[in-house]
Amino acid sequence: METLTIGDLSARSGVAPSALRYYEREGLIRSTRTSGNQRRYDRAELRRVAFIRIAQQVGVSLEEIRGALAELPESRTPTRADWARLSDRWRHRLEEKIALMQRLRDDLSGCIGCGCLSLHRCKLVNPDDRLAAEGTGARILLNPPG
Repeated sequence: METLTIGDLSARSGVAPSALRYYEREGLIRSTRTSGNQRRYDRAELRRVAFIRIAQQVGVSLEEIRGALAELPESRTPTRADWARLSDRWRHRLEEKIALMQRLRDDLSGCIGCGCLSLHRCKLVNPDDRLAAEGTGARILLNPPG
């Protein structure tokens, strides 16, 4: 099987070699070593790196990414079915994140329940800052009514 150097993996994935070494230290990707101790990556690691990058860009923590990647087989290149199982397990979480991003897009210009308007002015959406009793942060945005 053809392998990639760290430079090849970096060039193809758009991820800096330092980040690839970090991902490897964190157990997110794997390499083998040549007799000269140079890293070599299976081509399948490209998909893992792409998955890591995209998941990070939508706010998934490295710990969650590590957990997901741990579900993939180590003894062989993951198949389409392996990735589909991972996708199915993440579907609900991703749908929740999409809904939150849509609420942020649609409701950020109005009251989100953070208290900035309701402390003195908002008599309709959050009178007397009652949402503060539910916790900190943007209560309406994080926990929409209904």
